[in-house]
Amino acid sequence: MDRSFTAMVIDTVDGKPKGLFRDLSIGDLPDYDVLVEIAYSTLNYKDGLAITGKGRIARRMPMIGGIDLAGTVLESRSPKWQPGDKVILNGWGLSETEWGAYARYQRVEAEWLIPLPEAFSMQEAMAIGTAGYTSALCVDALEKWGSIKPGEGEVLVTGAAGGVGSVAIALLCAQGYNVTASTGRPQTHEYLAMLGATGFIDRAALQEKGPPLQKERWTGGIDSVGSDTLVNALAQTVRGGAIVACGLAGGADLYGTVMPHILRSVTLIGMDPVVAPLEQRLAAWKRLARDLDKEKLNKMTTVEPMSKLPQLAEDIIAGKIRGRVVIDVAQV
Repeated sequence: MDRSFTAMVIDTVDGKPKGLFRDLSIGDLPDYDVLVEIAYSTLNYKDGLAITGKGRIARRMPMIGGIDLAGTVLESRSPKWQPGDKVILNGWGLSETEWGAYARYQRVEAEWLIPLPEAFSMQEAMAIGTAGYTSALCVDALEKWGSIKPGEGEVLVTGAAGGVGSVAIALLCAQGYNVTASTGRPQTHEYLAMLGATGFIDRAALQEKGPPLQKERWTGGIDSVGSDTLVNALAQTVRGGAIVACGLAGGADLYGTVMPHILRSVTLIGMDPVVAPLEQRLAAWKRLARDLDKEKLNKMTTVEPMSKLPQLAEDIIAGKIRGRVVIDVAQV
């Protein structure tokens, strides 16, 4: 079998990385054990950086973009998977060091895949994608730390109208936590309230330079922004609280002090979803199946053809995307 298909390929153009549509065949794919026919992928901030070239995500080129996939096994040399199995894949270096999901077909390592959860269709699983799966990992980490309690205090979610923030709010509110959403887009307040947010803070207030210790407010938080936003979130966290950092949409710098950590025992928890152990992945998807309201998921999701990826990539970098975008890879 050597079918041809169109893929979104990141390659060097005029000395810079850029996403371009290119025709490939199955024979061009890596020689890994499992061949998957992909139905859907997603659009994440990292995907936007890779396609636009505004971030050097691809570490080797050419590179097929797309960090998430849902599809059906066509061929397998591994006893773990059989033709016809429905599977999903989040992370594992797709679009960075390994060819990704913006293609109709891809060969992957057997260990990267997990079964499609029974609670979700392929489209729903990709509406969740790495962003939502990361949110579940972050909520798990906060609950394990133990500083947040349902109905008590405020839990901060930054980048609230984005993919990570949207799902995080829905998951936290499902367990009864009081969530304050940070966003620079007042027009999204109704949407965020629908997800369960009970308070709002303008993102500009968390971007201003402030003292290393500020008025204690957050019992915990999930931050996908980084930079000054994360510094201020830590400075405003209550004694013994924790912030989980999982993104850097606002920058990778962290010019803070140790004072929140050594004077208030505030903890910064880093979350890397790319290579999370299998048990953590399965626990995250179990939480999503239990706590994520499908009606809310549908309201935060749009489905777009792969042909629109160039414009969608620009939009997500510009902060114009709300919620989650599913990519139909068959529509080129």
